[in-house]
Amino acid sequence: MENELDEIDLAVLYALQEDARNTSSGEIAERIGSSGSTVRKRIQKLESDGVIKGYSADVDYQGSGYPLRMLLFCTADIPERGELIHDILGIPGVVSVQELVTGDENLLVTAVGEKDKDITPVAQELLELGLTVSDEVLVRTHETSPFEGFSPDEG
Repeated sequence: MENELDEIDLAVLYALQEDARNTSSGEIAERIGSSGSTVRKRIQKLESDGVIKGYSADVDYQGSGYPLRMLLFCTADIPERGELIHDILGIPGVVSVQELVTGDENLLVTAVGEKDKDITPVAQELLELGLTVSDEVLVRTHETSPFEGFSPDEG
């Protein structure tokens, strides 16, 4: 079921993507011309509807002593693909799994480690789960930005 989001919901999402930890509902309300209680209610509804899935730290793995970030492009049997995600996330070093819907590869696994020996076993464990690893790519940097479609300035 697709959620109908209005301008307030979008502005709240944009503000939370910018800095959820240091932005209060009152600050968001002031920015968007609403009340703090309205913003708090909207956040609660977005959370209960599953639009906001949670809050997490944006970790600089390199700065925290884990300089290697590897992307592994994998192929799994389509009926099993979704069921494997939980098992893949259980592999030491794996920090994310993305389900891809176009191209030959249908899973993108991200692993981090301090040394090559930390991330090399990830590919082997993926093979043991029945996946085919078609490509491995080392990432130098990874930056994110709030989605512009949520920006109150977009018209």
